[in-house]
Amino acid sequence: MCCILSILFLIGPRAAFIATWLFTDRVGRAFEGEWLLPLLGVIFLPFTTLFYVLVWQSGGLQGVLPWALVALGFIIDISSYTGSLWGNRERFG
Repeated sequence: MCCILSILFLIGPRAAFIATWLFTDRVGRAFEGEWLLPLLGVIFLPFTTLFYVLVWQSGGLQGVLPWALVALGFIIDISSYTGSLWGNRERFG
C-alpha cells in the first residue's frame, strides 16, 4: 500500500488523499470519524491534510518534528496558491 500511495503522491496530493480515504481507515482514525473537515482539507489544503494523516498514523502529533511536517505541508499549499497567482499576474493587471 505504501508504494501505491507514493505513486499517487507524485501524481497529486488530492489523488493520494482520496485513495487513502477510500482504501484505508487512516483518515477516519485521524479525524475521529468526521467527514467534513477532511473534505474541506482535501479541497483547500491537500498537502497539509495528507501530511496530517500520515504523521498521525505514524505515531501521533507528539513533539516538534510531526508538527514541522504538517507546517511544511501548509507552506507547500500556500506557496502553490501564491505561485499560481504570481504566474498569472499579467491576466489581472
